[in-house]
Amino acid sequence: MKIAILSCFYPYRGGISQFNACLYGELSKKHVVKAFNFKRQYPEFLFPGKTQFVTADDEAVPVESVSLLDTANPFSYMSTYRAIRDWEPDVLIVRYWMSYFAPSLGYITRKMRRHCKVVSILDNVIPHEQHFFDAPLTKYFLEGSTGCVTLCEAVSKDLLNLKADAQYTVIQHPLYSHFGEKKDRAKTEEKLGLKPGMKNILFFGLIRTYKGLDILLEAFGMLPEDYQLIIAGEPYGSFDKYQEIIDRIPGKDRIRLNLSYIKDSEVTDWFSAADLAVLPYRSATQSGISSVSYHFEVPMIVTDVGGLKETIGDRGTGLVAPEGTPECICNEIQRYFADPSIKESCIANIRLEKERLSWKTFAKSLEEFIERI
Repeated sequence: MKIAILSCFYPYRGGISQFNACLYGELSKKHVVKAFNFKRQYPEFLFPGKTQFVTADDEAVPVESVSLLDTANPFSYMSTYRAIRDWEPDVLIVRYWMSYFAPSLGYITRKMRRHCKVVSILDNVIPHEQHFFDAPLTKYFLEGSTGCVTLCEAVSKDLLNLKADAQYTVIQHPLYSHFGEKKDRAKTEEKLGLKPGMKNILFFGLIRTYKGLDILLEAFGMLPEDYQLIIAGEPYGSFDKYQEIIDRIPGKDRIRLNLSYIKDSEVTDWFSAADLAVLPYRSATQSGISSVSYHFEVPMIVTDVGGLKETIGDRGTGLVAPEGTPECICNEIQRYFADPSIKESCIANIRLEKERLSWKTFAKSLEEFIERI
């Protein structure tokens, strides 16, 4: 097949770009694949982080792409459509994760559907931080899709609420396996300035309101002195409200902060030092962080929202807090460390998931879906 992928690729950074690079690499083993990139993903004033792009010291692997689509410039919608159409793909794959992209991507997919199959990989149908315009814009986008791929059942339910007749399949998020192997814990703790012999819990990734870091900080304040909290990730917006909690809770000297974007080569350090990853999300679909945790065989504690129970709790790779409160998170953390058999069981189940959630498996399932629609 000739497969066109329209989404963000290098030099854009982050989980979406990493996913696309892995998918591009796997599909390229059997098919002719071309990456159509953004010329401008977001206007700077809409982007809450420090930069959308890889920096000079990042080690992200470049992907050859054609940068065409400026989401803020409607004139680029037509030129992007024409470039993809003239390449004559058998299928166009598009990533969709927030309604901001609906006008640009929806324009292109609705026109491309006349020429080839269009498959949308839906990270979210309704975004975590919701607005009144999300549903109508997403409906507009979905009309351009021949079929949709969701990464968990929770997103499928949202999809069917907006488009009851959608052709779709669920293919779980594959593992991110490009970060290298786990390192020696003692050496890593020394490198990161962590106190040895502690129970290390990790909050990893971009810091956004829906991810519930404030809940975890309050829970950490209830834990005994043999616990250490590692926070590694760039804040999207102000960190002030979290710093206020840190300043007043017990044990603030046992919190290790690294408030910057974590380069690919540094990811292994943080997970090599961790006993447990905590995802205290207020809302969720699936989480790319869980895929990183699987790779490094770090069990998780998650809240019972979105697809987290389905993809982690039901798989036995972590514990699920029944409520997203500091008390419940604290109880689950202590329960995990109190019973060594929980860790053993979680790691055994993670190893089973690592065999199942490969990029080869994802690509094969995607190819089968494309043939069916």
